[in-house]
Amino acid sequence: MPGVNRLSIDLAVEAACEACQLGIPAVALFPQTDTGQKTRTCEEAWNPENLVNRATRAIRESIPDIEVMLDIALDPYNADGHDGLVGDAGEILNDETLDCLEKQALSHAEAGATILGPSDMMDGRIGRIRQTLEAGGYKNVVILSYAAKFASAFYGPFRDAIGSSGALKGGKETYQMDPGNTDEALRMIQRDLSEGADAVMVKPGLPYLDICQRVSCEFQVPTFAYQVSGEFAMIEAAAANGWLGRDRAILESLLAFKRAGCVGVLSYFAPFAARRLNSG
Repeated sequence: MPGVNRLSIDLAVEAACEACQLGIPAVALFPQTDTGQKTRTCEEAWNPENLVNRATRAIRESIPDIEVMLDIALDPYNADGHDGLVGDAGEILNDETLDCLEKQALSHAEAGATILGPSDMMDGRIGRIRQTLEAGGYKNVVILSYAAKFASAFYGPFRDAIGSSGALKGGKETYQMDPGNTDEALRMIQRDLSEGADAVMVKPGLPYLDICQRVSCEFQVPTFAYQVSGEFAMIEAAAANGWLGRDRAILESLLAFKRAGCVGVLSYFAPFAARRLNSG
């Protein structure tokens, strides 16, 4: 994607420093794991020296004023490409995956992550992660749950970036949500809040503005949207072809999230938008 690159740890620190100077309150890190470190049991997910844990420590040491968000899911480390462990018959092993997610969450908290984003969509994950964090002395780590994460076609560029698309066996429809089902999104959000989530995420963003608005209105909790890679790619491609004005389209898309009730947006456009807003 134009302007989006994989970064070494030293360059990630520079990017986080720039974000902090622009007034961006948090950065989210995603690893591109070497194929040789991917296994069906996903031990690299909770390795204290894995890529995101090392990057988190480096960023927090250099820029203590910025929040670091890490995803909780197994797909970057899974030889099968899924967010959860996969059984011999191809089924997702929910309960066994929860044991892995607990260890992953604790390793990320120990590395200095201040926000954890469970994006795996396993049943019961928020409660288990919350209990593990509190038992480990990390009561102040925020859980921003991907409570409404849909089985979407808009994730393609991101999956290529972290290297999970080639390994993925089958689809994720058995644990991600049906794009046509809005009521299930509300049920999942209620469940995650009851288990200890501090805030919730709707993913993707623009195709699900109705979900953002329903969540914000019905629950009155901090509601975020993830403007995913496919959304970014559409705007950039259309602008490159002269089909729309890039700058106005970016800001209008971000304004739509605010209008729908979101208190924040995860977006590849964040540095651009911050520069424009800072310049007036």
